Amino acid sequence: MAQYFENVNLPSNIEEFSTYIFGTEFKFRTDNGVFSKEKLDFGTRLLLENLPISKISGNVLDLGCGYGVVSIILSKLTDANFDAVDVNKRALHLFEMNIKLNKVSNINYFESDCYSAIDSNKKYDYIITNPPIRAGKEIVYKMLREAKEHLSERGELYFVMRKDHGAKTAIRDISDIYNCEIIAKEKGFFVIKCFSR
Repeated sequence: MAQYFENVNLPSNIEEFSTYIFGTEFKFRTDNGVFSKEKLDFGTRLLLENLPISKISGNVLDLGCGYGVVSIILSKLTDANFDAVDVNKRALHLFEMNIKLNKVSNINYFESDCYSAIDSNKKYDYIITNPPIRAGKEIVYKMLREAKEHLSERGELYFVMRKDHGAKTAIRDISDIYNCEIIAKEKGFFVIKCFSR
């Protein structure tokens, strides 16, 4: 069965939902073949609610951006500049719609398989991701470990992962290159902050 992280050829059925976060309403168009097509998923909401919003500035990378939830919401709350990448072409098409729908302008989105299309000379102050667990451990670890090469000297990586999807193991396995801190735990989800050793 095709998973949401693949470039799928499922029949299109675009729908729209509204969500409230940080006292603001956002609208998102979704479709078959993308992650969390019916609502803002709990993990991403928990991740957003535990980011240091007042500190976020500079360059931000939304890794595995899907149809744009993280970048679009944060772009309304910060003055940061966003790059948003995903391997799913359908998700990026929806992202374009959602940028217009929510009237934001400081986001550059493009197709990239993990970091493959990202400028190696550009450094990010924040990399934020809800990694696609169903893509497999190899892809998830690539997203987490290779973030280090794209972070600025004081840059920070934030990700969310369920405990039963291996959150504690992931922390252990990347602790050779990062200092990791669990900054939130709820309903089996961990929000994790990482910065270079």
